[in-house]
Amino acid sequence: MTGVWALAALWLGLALVASLLSIWFRVSTALSEIVVGTIAQLIIGAVIGSAVLGTDESWVKFLSGIGAIVLTFLAGAELDPVVFKKKWKEATAVGLAGFFFPFFGCAAGAYYVLGWGVMQSWLGGVALSTTSVAVVYAVMIEFGLNKTEYGKTVLAACFINDLGTVLALGFIFAPFTMKTLIFAGVAVVVFAILPWLTPRFFRLYGNRPSELETKFLLLCLLGMGALAGWADSEAVLPAYIIGMVLAGTVGKDHVLIRRLRTLTFGLLTPFYFIRAGSFVSIPALVAAPFAFVFMLLVKMGTKFVGVYPVTRAYKSPNPEAMYTTLLMSTGLTFGTISSLYGLSHGIIDQSQYSILVAGVIGSAVIPTLIANAFFLPKHLLPKSEEEQDLLPESGRVASLQRIAGQAD
Repeated sequence: MTGVWALAALWLGLALVASLLSIWFRVSTALSEIVVGTIAQLIIGAVIGSAVLGTDESWVKFLSGIGAIVLTFLAGAELDPVVFKKKWKEATAVGLAGFFFPFFGCAAGAYYVLGWGVMQSWLGGVALSTTSVAVVYAVMIEFGLNKTEYGKTVLAACFINDLGTVLALGFIFAPFTMKTLIFAGVAVVVFAILPWLTPRFFRLYGNRPSELETKFLLLCLLGMGALAGWADSEAVLPAYIIGMVLAGTVGKDHVLIRRLRTLTFGLLTPFYFIRAGSFVSIPALVAAPFAFVFMLLVKMGTKFVGVYPVTRAYKSPNPEAMYTTLLMSTGLTFGTISSLYGLSHGIIDQSQYSILVAGVIGSAVIPTLIANAFFLPKHLLPKSEEEQDLLPESGRVASLQRIAGQAD
């Protein structure tokens, strides 16, 4: 066991370094963990040997896999049902445009320009069709836009976008057999029962030191994940949908969500993102920089072509429309999950994986920087107390009414 403890200490040390870097440079922790994993594999592999990091150890794979499942569930549970019911047309239109345009555009670019095979191109389209809920949510929290109707509508559009990605990943690459039909039938029953069963079960047996709620949710996630794996599908597919159907119940239990976040971000997701980053080949990117830049530009270009006209059609003014378009151009979690799925199932090789993950990382940083620097809708930002004191009485009341109207 000495080797296991030493390897675990190495991984958690890398996770600590990644957290510090995310604080210093004010970037997403997931992004910094991917970068740290890439650099660690490059340095450790060159100095000692690539096997030292232990990415193929069974327990590392387990922690990495369960991290992706629970993170996907939490992303689905962030959906605000009230705002979605009110703005479902706009959120659905923006989300579908944000999925279909880059999905087909990036797949076509990979096939016709980069010369990838058919399945590799479809996988590239799936990986680069995503919108990063983690990045968008972090931006909304930072500026207080998560409390506004605008911010919640954008987040709802992100969920629609990523739901399309998850469904495409499952339906395109999972073989349709009798196992698929059994999985689909069981999934429909489970998704229908959980919103009714979960709150009643928690009311009867919850709020105890045994953390029954966490055990129940993990049972559902891992059980459906096992069934998805048995049907040759992807475990994140049922996890995301379970999160969405429980958003109105579990998603509102902030204490439970906080505990799950502590477990997920403190222990599980560092193994997933560092492991995902360790598969990125720096030499492959250096040898083919055009492919990485090309795929990044195609993703951002197709997102703009698809999302911007839709936002304008729903009468969003230009700053808000551009801001929404740029935020919808980000990608991170599901792009990485899709790329790693393709690599682990032999759909793409390491060079193609490196190009996709590098494009995903670039899309997490560049659109966010442009959006916040040039198109931040400052008129939607909540006023500070000092700014409120400087307003005349009539203006102060009007401002408070405006903010109250935006927030739930």
